[in-house]
Amino acid sequence: MLAVRYGTPGIYTFRDYAEAGGLMSYGPDNADHIRQTAVLAGRILKGEKASDLPVLRSSRFEFVINLQTAKMIGVDVPPSLLARADEVTE
Repeated sequence: MLAVRYGTPGIYTFRDYAEAGGLMSYGPDNADHIRQTAVLAGRILKGEKASDLPVLRSSRFEFVINLQTAKMIGVDVPPSLLARADEVTE
């Protein structure tokens, strides 16, 4: 990963990037996003017009920190930040 090669911390939108080697991610909860999409698709299949459906925004966000990447690029993550994370991967 380029972030590790150049020692640059990367912050991403989706947790998949943090799990794949990025330093951290903060973004919408993908499972919640998919659930909302399925509900809207169900309403369309039941006959509602797509133009009548509300525009939904994500209401759940998740913060993931990858400690292994932090160690590899020499970044010390403060305990206060670790306490706020929804998930810390090691």
